[in-house]
Amino acid sequence: MTQTLLETNGLTVRFGGHVAVDNVSCAFHAGQLTAIVGPNGAGKTTYFNLISGQIAATAGTIRLMGADITRASVADRCARGLGRAFQLTSLFPNLSVLENVRLVIQAREKKGFRLLSMASSDAAVTVAAMAVLERVRLDNLKDQNVSELSHGNQRKLEVAMLIALDPAVYMFDEPTAGMSVDEAPVVLDLIAELKAETDRTVLLVEHKMDVIRTLADRIIVLHNGALAADGDPATVMASDVVQEAYLGRELTDV
Repeated sequence: MTQTLLETNGLTVRFGGHVAVDNVSCAFHAGQLTAIVGPNGAGKTTYFNLISGQIAATAGTIRLMGADITRASVADRCARGLGRAFQLTSLFPNLSVLENVRLVIQAREKKGFRLLSMASSDAAVTVAAMAVLERVRLDNLKDQNVSELSHGNQRKLEVAMLIALDPAVYMFDEPTAGMSVDEAPVVLDLIAELKAETDRTVLLVEHKMDVIRTLADRIIVLHNGALAADGDPATVMASDVVQEAYLGRELTDV
């Protein structure tokens, strides 16, 4: 068995009388990409929010590389190796593409936040940032302000900043949403590369079944906040209950 990097045990959150995530227990292993699927309102994003610390759990625990992080802050979880790609909220719109990535590396290496004065003087930070931008095919836009980027390139920059963080656990919530047919393969290829790094694990919320078929080693299905199915893609996709109740026609139409 490969190393367990992330684990939730009985994870639950209630909002008044509504149980948004209901007693979900899952372990995520190194070298594995797990796709999290289910209908709208199933609890997928809420489960992500619990893991990354945006909301507090009502019950249950979260462990990252063996350490209990259930009550840890978002910043502490990030420092311990948990990385989540947000939909543009993590970008600095008035800074250049290069400066955005450079600041992430600066923070990761605990160089402090003297912002551009320090980052500009540190050639190693710039070299590392450029290497990340080359991976996401944004090196030619390094001097452009983020606010001037297309939506697709902003999504690629979001992935670049997550790569620059160098976490043990990568969390992607619909990473190709809003991207063109030409732009999406770059991000999907990057996620495949991250999956190949056998000391990391990738969690992916995604609605596109063709993407899941290509990337996933495992699928978990949430429904009404509870874990409805968990297994290899072929088994889960072939399940009558999953196709009919949770994925509907979408699975058979692609």
